[in-house]
Amino acid sequence: MGQLALAWTLRLPQVTSALIGASRPEQIKDCVAMLKNPTFTPAELKEIEGILAK
Repeated sequence: MGQLALAWTLRLPQVTSALIGASRPEQIKDCVAMLKNPTFTPAELKEIEGILAK
């Protein structure tokens, strides 16, 4: 979920950084893993936007 939130936030060109509230090294590793797949397919974007609209 954290990776999705970071990718969602950083997908916008006007966003240059995101702050994370990691308190353990494992949390940082999990957040950094988002860089392996930082994009969404059009279908994924549509589904996420549909959930957020509720």
